[in-house]
Amino acid sequence: MARKKNHPEPVNHERWLVSYADFITLLFAFFVVLFAASNSDQRKAGQIAKAVQVAFTEMAVFAPAGKVVPLYDSGGLPTDSNSVIGNTHSAFDATQLVNSTKPGEGGNAKISDVKAQLETILKNEISNRSIHLSENSRGLIISLAEAGFFEPGSAVMNAKGLASVESIAATLRPLAYSIRVEGHTDNTPIHTAQFPSNWELSTTRATFLLEYLISTGKISPQRLSAVGYGEYHPIAPNNTSEGRASNRRVDVVVLGPAAEKQEPELR
Repeated sequence: MARKKNHPEPVNHERWLVSYADFITLLFAFFVVLFAASNSDQRKAGQIAKAVQVAFTEMAVFAPAGKVVPLYDSGGLPTDSNSVIGNTHSAFDATQLVNSTKPGEGGNAKISDVKAQLETILKNEISNRSIHLSENSRGLIISLAEAGFFEPGSAVMNAKGLASVESIAATLRPLAYSIRVEGHTDNTPIHTAQFPSNWELSTTRATFLLEYLISTGKISPQRLSAVGYGEYHPIAPNNTSEGRASNRRVDVVVLGPAAEKQEPELR
């Protein structure tokens, strides 16, 4: 019996369509992934940019009058620093300076009158010793105790403290006096990733408050300056817990006419 001959299978010249279809499918999936990643990265980029902006501002790396990256609600970019690092203040916005009062445009109230006005407004804070008012040759000193405004080792002011600062800013805004924000600590050493020493902590607290007075308090930056003294300008001995608590403070100094003459001339 003769065997059947095995005829060779015909060559399929359209097999390339299978590879082409696979390639198109993979290409489509690739662009879908790119699109999804771009939307996610946009949100992440906004969060990263915001976090860097707020962190550098609070560490006094960015000057309050410097350029700030504008972040808006469009495109998923956060505008509230609460969504990034849990801060209770809004980031500095240069556009908020347009309507600020310029030096010399405010009232001519006496330092003693300003002190009396603040004593009435801040009577609760004064009674619980979170704020202390004093007057000397420099002018009016508004001392904000750490216990009422900052967590230990932190430069971010709490919400209750910010409410008191807003009352202070509203009183000082229409005046013509220059204002200096001075940060102080006790002599207990600090060494963290953000604050290698008390110098950085005191400076960052002063800069934080200065930024808030500009952005939310609407006080002209031309009237403001900030300085950190660390542990080197105590007002009480550091050998007691009460003395150290008194030294941990941020002073808002409303400079009187005599002290104003010693300030650099505004141009």
